Amino acid sequence: MEPPFNCLRFAYADPPYVGCSHLYDHPDAARWDHPDEHCKLARDLDYDYDGWALSCSTPSLADLLPRMPDGTRVAAWVKPFAAYKRNVRVAYTWEPVLWKRTAPRRDGEPVGRDHLSCSITMKRGLTGAKPEPFAAWLRVLLGHIEGDEIVDLFPGSGAITASNERPRLAL
Repeated sequence: MEPPFNCLRFAYADPPYVGCSHLYDHPDAARWDHPDEHCKLARDLDYDYDGWALSCSTPSLADLLPRMPDGTRVAAWVKPFAAYKRNVRVAYTWEPVLWKRTAPRRDGEPVGRDHLSCSITMKRGLTGAKPEPFAAWLRVLLGHIEGDEIVDLFPGSGAITASNERPRLAL
């Protein structure tokens, strides 16, 4: 069965955060230490998709946000439980998600919030793996309905891609 004609394509990108390439064993990780790469990615997403989201770190937000495409918004993933780091006085317990929706609103789209409160994922084998509630929230944030597609550009643990195949979680 073919999807309805008005299906939309969304993208989610969760590259290594600026300055964090050392946490990843991947030959291309170091390129993401440069804010210009994140900004170029956002411009490409803005051109190629009906909506997109890009996770980033709070330390890089001030540099990235002014360079994002017009209309970009900031959502927050708030982590009630987070790992505290030695010699960091105030813990990073939220993560910015830059996002933009270019397509007009459609009937039947979910209505949600620009923040999510859920704990980090533990023992998923990959730094920065997103929990299942994050994937569900991302669908709501972008206005994903049945038949739409979310392309996960940095699939990592596969949580976002798998969310396309699961029933919606209540938030």
